[in-house]
Amino acid sequence: MKDKFIESFKEALEIDRPITMSDKFRDYDEWNSLGRLSLIANLDDQFDVTIEDEVFQKLITVEDLFNEVAKRAAAKN
Repeated sequence: MKDKFIESFKEALEIDRPITMSDKFRDYDEWNSLGRLSLIANLDDQFDVTIEDEVFQKLITVEDLFNEVAKRAAAKN
């Protein structure tokens, strides 16, 4: 699941370079309101996961986001 998540994340933000789980995704040059919307749509599409804004705002790193997605995806199964 982690590889699929990373590819989906990179696709949503149109990132070609390697990323790490400890990266603070809001620090990426590609992070903007359009990238945020694209990422939210991509997570819904790929993982059938919706993260409320108040929860999303608390996520700092790529790993934080992955853990939230994994937790919500597991709860659906």
